[in-house]
Amino acid sequence: MTPTLTPPEATAPPAAEERCDRCNAAGKLRVVLAGGGELVFCGHHANKYAPELVKIAVEAVAVPDFKWRGTELTRNPGPLAE
Repeated sequence: MTPTLTPPEATAPPAAEERCDRCNAAGKLRVVLAGGGELVFCGHHANKYAPELVKIAVEAVAVPDFKWRGTELTRNPGPLAE
């Protein structure tokens, strides 16, 4: 038997019925954590916790119509990132 490599599953944005892990509002952002596991946040909480999330996430996927603040933070980490 020849071994085959299976590519990792791509992370998908939250489904319409998924809810925020903080407040139960509709999910807008799915975050995959470095230690394993996933969190889903509404737009408000995703942006509120963006500075902390960019430090612990290995992947973040938003629904298409949501602009996540963390995207900008990862592009412009600021002077403290040096």
